[in-house]
Amino acid sequence: MNIDPSVAFKVQAHSDEGPSGKEPRLGGQLREKAVWVDESICIGCRYCSHVGSNTFVIEPILGRSRVIRQDGDSASIIQEAIDTCPVDCIHWVRFEELDDLRTQLEEMDIQPLGLPPRGHKRLKPRKN
Repeated sequence: MNIDPSVAFKVQAHSDEGPSGKEPRLGGQLREKAVWVDESICIGCRYCSHVGSNTFVIEPILGRSRVIRQDGDSASIIQEAIDTCPVDCIHWVRFEELDDLRTQLEEMDIQPLGLPPRGHKRLKPRKN
């Protein structure tokens, strides 16, 4: 029996009929919300990855935090990571919003932290 794991992202988190048992089960409890890092404002401080090391990772190219597992840590640990974020870039969102948020983020021209902006050339010093 082959089960497509992407089904977990297509199931509606809210149902008028009550829980069906097919909702994503995360952290040992039925969780209605997912965690999202707005990488466009993340400063790469790494607080969240130290608090919730099973949920957050620092993306190696951009140097910003990213969620790698929704079920990596308990809701209380994730909330602690949210509370320690100095720029408030980590949010609880509905599972249905994740695809749209990811698409919006991919459309942005996010620069790697600590590097000069792309497209600008360094001026050469004048010769005397």
